[in-house]
Amino acid sequence: MPNPTAAMLVIGDEILSGRTRDANSNHLAIELTAAGIDLKEVRFVADDHAAIVAAVQALSKAYDTVFTSGGIGPTHDDITADAIADAFGAPIDVRDDARAILQAHYDRNGTELNEARLRMARIPDGAALIDNPVSAAPGFTLGNVHVMAGVPSIFNAMVESVLPTLTGGAPVVSRTVRVDRPEGDVAADLGALAKAHPDLSLGSYPFTRDGKYGTNLVVRGQDPAVVDAVAEELVSRLDGVSV
Repeated sequence: MPNPTAAMLVIGDEILSGRTRDANSNHLAIELTAAGIDLKEVRFVADDHAAIVAAVQALSKAYDTVFTSGGIGPTHDDITADAIADAFGAPIDVRDDARAILQAHYDRNGTELNEARLRMARIPDGAALIDNPVSAAPGFTLGNVHVMAGVPSIFNAMVESVLPTLTGGAPVVSRTVRVDRPEGDVAADLGALAKAHPDLSLGSYPFTRDGKYGTNLVVRGQDPAVVDAVAEELVSRLDGVSV
């Protein structure tokens, strides 16, 4: 049986402008791979309501589950919650359970739950809250879309909360073979093995070291024994080194 599929939508002008480097997609890819869920697409959109709605609708139809990051904070440009609500045709307003979480958090810190912070309690009807042990403001799940903060420490905590609720498949394992030869020299052997093992993913990643060309060949699959066998065949054929 094929593994469940996932996509990620990274939201924010600061990501697309280069001001902020995205770390969340890398973390999610690692966690999903370990859980046996195949991350098939990562899409980036600006803080644009219509663009977010269109992307969420497309991704939620194409994949088993979708993760979003960014745009659920207290400022005017945090528009993700409203866009997700529109994507599913759901009303949205301040919800009592989310408000209670924020009120308790700010009371503990001696901070006012003002109108700006209250924006983070706006949750679409029918959504389930995602726990935020870092800063309290919850994410939420609506349909097959998990809506999370953009701050990496909070995003990571929310992923940890959501993953146990998902059905995974067989974790993907990988082996890397380093060959001190350029891609053009190894392409024929790699292609032959890929054709012989359609159940595996074989990738080629060139590098340069001390002015010389080399290639990292990566074998990925769900059966560790088969992955190991194909990696060893690459070593034998190409005088490579497993790394």
